[in-house]
Amino acid sequence: MKRIYIVRHGQTYINRYNKMQGWCDTPLTEEGIAGAEQAGEALKEVPFDIALSSDMKRASDTCDIIIRHNVNKDELQHLTSPFFREHFYGYFEGMDTNAAWEMIGGPHGYPSNYDLLKNNSIDQVKDWIKEADPFHQAENAHEYWQRLGKGFKLISELDGAENILLVTHGFTIRSIADHYGDKIDVSTGPRNASITIMNMTATDMKVTSYNQMKI
Repeated sequence: MKRIYIVRHGQTYINRYNKMQGWCDTPLTEEGIAGAEQAGEALKEVPFDIALSSDMKRASDTCDIIIRHNVNKDELQHLTSPFFREHFYGYFEGMDTNAAWEMIGGPHGYPSNYDLLKNNSIDQVKDWIKEADPFHQAENAHEYWQRLGKGFKLISELDGAENILLVTHGFTIRSIADHYGDKIDVSTGPRNASITIMNMTATDMKVTSYNQMKI
């Protein structure tokens, strides 16, 4: 069995300014760096076999900070991959979060992302994001899972890797928890630098813990 410790990157400037951040990227704030350090302390005794992250700098930097704390820091390899990027929001990238979610959910009767995610599946929301994008370039559910599935396939093929660090993004962690958890409430997203744990076997993937600051 593989145990994947999924960490949301530390706070960024766009997070602080409450803007949509998918494939656009901004640096970690001082608070974001401190959060990554705290995640590193929480996970320091987990003997990671490999560290993976999105290729976005905010995730990669968070991963490097966590590695520096780890008991296996001298042996750990860090691999980055676009497979683990955040959902691509298309037209909504960099837009004020509240305004973007009103454009996405408003036509369906949900003016906020909380109401939207409380009453609809993640996949429905992803399809509505693409539908609301005037350019229709945002990812829908099929496009998103096709990409992320390649990432999970990569993990499944890592021979000998049992404890895996994966640093990725908020809506991606929500998506994973919704798909592979047991009725996890994802209307509230994971906090920056929070830890979600998923077990992977040859036949199953199961989220066992969501949005925790300690393990």
